[in-house]
Amino acid sequence: MAEILFYHLETRPLEAVLPLLLEKTLERGWRAVVEIGSPERAEALDAHLWTFRDDAFLAHGLAGEETDIHQPILLTTGPDNPNDAPVRFFVDRAVPQAVGAYRRLVYLFSGHDPEAVAEARLAWKALREGNEVTYWQQDQNGRWAKKA
Repeated sequence: MAEILFYHLETRPLEAVLPLLLEKTLERGWRAVVEIGSPERAEALDAHLWTFRDDAFLAHGLAGEETDIHQPILLTTGPDNPNDAPVRFFVDRAVPQAVGAYRRLVYLFSGHDPEAVAEARLAWKALREGNEVTYWQQDQNGRWAKKA
């Protein structure tokens, strides 16, 4: 049974939330693959992860290189898992279709985008059976509150 976490972004943007979740993933000793909705956003997030904090960076790569298998975090726009990660993130309108062999799926979507919210509802319905599914929403201070 996979653990599936839905993160409803309200007050803090993806660029503030994703690096923190990726850090926690690495702290647990897990690799991650991040599926992104477009190549342009993949390039933007790639640059952001190197510079999101003055005192740290997240070692990662963009899929399509010989070193993909060695990357602790791999950014991709496709369904592949070249670094054999047990955790898969879905961001910027990339929507999980199936659980596959992953231990955990993390789906982040913007509450300010009605189409993204509608896609999240459909994904929730499709993935909740047979999986441990939780829904987290940001409060006014940017903290996460478990809603379901």
